[in-house]
Amino acid sequence: MAENRYKVVFLPHDRVVEVAEGDTLIKAAMDAGVHINASCGGEGVCGKCRVIIETGEVEDGVNERLSAEDIEKGVRLACRARVKDDVVVRVPVESSISDKSALDIQRVPRRTAKIMQIDLEQLKEQGLFIPPVEKKFLELPPPDAGDNVPDVTRMVNVLRLKHDEHRLEFLLPVIRKIPDVIREQDFKVTVTMVRPVREDGKTQIVNVQAGDTTAMNYAIAVDIGTTTVYGELVDLVTGEVLARDGDFNAQISYGEDVITRIVQAEKPGGLKKLHDLVVGTINRIIGNLVKRSGVDTDDISTITLAGNTTMTQLFLEINPRYIRRSPYVPASTFYPPIRAADIDIDLDEHVIALVYPQISSYVGGDIVAGVMGSGMYRSDELTLFIDIGTNAEIVIGNKDWMVCAACSAGPAFEGGGITFGMRAAKGAIEDFSIDPVTFEPMIITHGNSRPVGICGSGLIIMVAMLFEAGVIDSNGKFNRELDTPRIRETDGVYEYVVVWKENTAIDRDIVLTEIDIDNLIRAKGAIYSGCMTLLDEVGLGIDQLDRIILSGGFGSYIDLEKAMIIGLLPEIDPEKVSFIGNGSLMGARMSALTNRIRRDVGQVVQKMTNFELSETSSYMDHYMAALFIPHTDLNLFPSVRDRMKARRKAAV
Repeated sequence: MAENRYKVVFLPHDRVVEVAEGDTLIKAAMDAGVHINASCGGEGVCGKCRVIIETGEVEDGVNERLSAEDIEKGVRLACRARVKDDVVVRVPVESSISDKSALDIQRVPRRTAKIMQIDLEQLKEQGLFIPPVEKKFLELPPPDAGDNVPDVTRMVNVLRLKHDEHRLEFLLPVIRKIPDVIREQDFKVTVTMVRPVREDGKTQIVNVQAGDTTAMNYAIAVDIGTTTVYGELVDLVTGEVLARDGDFNAQISYGEDVITRIVQAEKPGGLKKLHDLVVGTINRIIGNLVKRSGVDTDDISTITLAGNTTMTQLFLEINPRYIRRSPYVPASTFYPPIRAADIDIDLDEHVIALVYPQISSYVGGDIVAGVMGSGMYRSDELTLFIDIGTNAEIVIGNKDWMVCAACSAGPAFEGGGITFGMRAAKGAIEDFSIDPVTFEPMIITHGNSRPVGICGSGLIIMVAMLFEAGVIDSNGKFNRELDTPRIRETDGVYEYVVVWKENTAIDRDIVLTEIDIDNLIRAKGAIYSGCMTLLDEVGLGIDQLDRIILSGGFGSYIDLEKAMIIGLLPEIDPEKVSFIGNGSLMGARMSALTNRIRRDVGQVVQKMTNFELSETSSYMDHYMAALFIPHTDLNLFPSVRDRMKARRKAAV
């Protein structure tokens, strides 16, 4: 059912935005580019986000911060009032920007990436909804004196004659089960079959169940991330996701990045330990998925997994030593189907594990999965695919050719290396605006609760807004001349107080320091320079890109304009930017839904040319040029350049 949407008009700014029913007015203001002073994250504590409802109705917005007289006048707190009708809202002077001339340099309405999802109906229409593991119901003729062929032969005959199945292979564990199982319900049985990758390959019979269980066929899709592991339980009959779960990768106790994990794996017993830790995480997730969905594990037919090269080798207990040493060689590109039980996954012995192939030491199966799941490999459009995380991977190309590379962006986008950085959890500041005259902030937190830290998307917006307001310069340094108590020096480091401690949930001021900003600049510089280096290597420019696909944990929350302002993304029409969420998990799910992916992926892997950026001479030049906001060459960011000129003009 489509969600109801309503128009919100903000006066005196004459800004109009359309929002979903139930959105708060503070979120609507953020989307419209209207600043309202607010610093408690949306819990109604600071009482600064007072607005007046002139027409229309809102839900709630009344609390002890408002007097009876206020309420009678239509005053509400924007962080608590939720939209349930078309509404006209007046932002009073005390809640808004102090100088109306500053409105000209405020941000335009937010532009976030379009969400891309798997289109099940399209898969079915194209004949691609053919899971690699499927079930068939068989009614076998009972044996008698005149027909006493072996049980397996009896099954083979029915599969050939009635289902046109040939080149069959029965695994030993299945043969052990067949004599008893086929007699449980008078020779009515269901067989589980694993389709071959090649059309001339053999179909494996991996399980047999009494009766007709064809309506109960499930898969588990898993993304093995360096920091987190996510899983989905998928119905292979309908294609729908029945349950989702995620957890921190237990390997994180041995280091936050792949290099420290490889070092740990080289120690005596280290490889086995890291294998056990990540498998333990996967097994916990599987347990939660099964519990939430109520699915019988005997009806789970396959598990598909995708991860970067190091995570894949640690998961499979393969020595990753040579991944980090020149010439950076992984153990394998492709992996055969594996019995899940053989790699310690807590699933029945018939379950087959399908692992995504790798490209190189630092471009792994997670990126291949994203390319496959997004459909980029089947498109004519020249596409830039970016997976943003601790290790950022970049792919450029289309159905005819692809180049790829990986760069170490560091953990800033996931909260690492930032004084009050955190992942997107309750209390994380995820949106930010600033009054360019008083330098007072407006923030929204995840869950509309008191702030506890700053997540990646909030960090990007925060730095962009501080830059636009002239609070920081292109080097990421604070303007010491501004008249505001929020900019201060602590232990020799300048910082901006985002939230005073009385409005936080941690009883400490939440600050953004120059060191934090520098870490973000280095992270965004690595990603942008990786994109530019690949474009250079294939003789293309940014203006030739047809689209950008973002993958990663916070891509849907990124204000695209702000990402371009800081120089994280190339400046391109936001309409050309799409977001696929967890591309690794999307690709793992697609692999469970269609055998076409398994057949195509071999060609795609062979098509992708990998560049080692550390050995590409132009990369360091691009990187050094990108260590500014947004870049040393403002002609690459004409919109930012023009807005900087407008800001300087308004300040005169």
